[in-house]
Formats: sequence, structure tokens, C-alpha cells
Amino acid sequence: MKLSALLDPSLVVHPLRATDKWDVIRQITRAAVDQGALPETLFDTVHDALRTREKSMTTGMENGIAIPHAAVDGIEEVIAILAVAPDGVPFETLDGHPAKIIVGLIIPREKKLLHIKTLAEIARLLAKAEIREQLIATTNAADAYAVIRERDAEFA
Repeated sequence: MKLSALLDPSLVVHPLRATDKWDVIRQITRAAVDQGALPETLFDTVHDALRTREKSMTTGMENGIAIPHAAVDGIEEVIAILAVAPDGVPFETLDGHPAKIIVGLIIPREKKLLHIKTLAEIARLLAKAEIREQLIATTNAADAYAVIRERDAEFA
């Protein structure tokens, strides 16, 4: 599933200011709760699941991208959170560079196949340097969301 199909404009955090990847995980989980996509009662469950996944192996990719994700019980649909950190955040990425584009995914445990396809779609979209540069150059959530909607449509 494409990121543009999953992403709600209210779940774009821009600019993200975080001290490290653990702070990023806390902030994206909090954003999901604050915007009503995730019940407050599931904050700890989701936060712990994202932290556990991250401790097992970094979700920091290359080229300034991180995709923290976890499968959890208690939700019906995938929740996607896009965060843009123009200054970058230390995330233990594969190439050692700070993460500037973070896509958090909270996946219903029973939809693991969707999870794999979604990760592949996001990686394909963000593999394009031009798209990454456009996202980082945006100055607010609305513009970042517009870039995802427009550029994701090119991969129909």
C-alpha cells in the first residue's frame, strides 16, 4: 500500500525536533495519540513495541531515512506518521548519517503481509533523491503532505 493512501495530513510532524531515535519514537507515538489515530490506552503498548523492534535492529536506513515500525494488537488499520527533521536526528542509520525523513508505521499484527508490501512501497518512493530533497526543503506539514501525495501518484 502506498504511503499517500495511509497517511492522514494530521499525522505529519514538521519540523520534528528530537534528540535521538528514542525521542523520535516517543514523539511519533504521541502524535498518533494526540491526533486520535491511536487510543491513549495503547500508547505504552505501541511505544514499547516500536522500542523493542528498534533494539532488535535499527530501522535507520540510508540517505537520511528511518522507518520505525512494529506490529501490535488492538488496532484495525495501519497507522502511518511522517516526520520531517530538516536538521537531522541521530538514528544509528546504516550509512551513519542523521535521519531527516522518518516514517513511523504501526501495523495490526494480523496484517503482516501488508506491512512488508508497505515497507517496500515506502522504500521505493524515498529511494528517489529528488523526492527526499523536496521533502526536506518543505517548511511545514501541509507542504510535506502535498509532496507525498503528488510524488506517490507518479508510481501508479
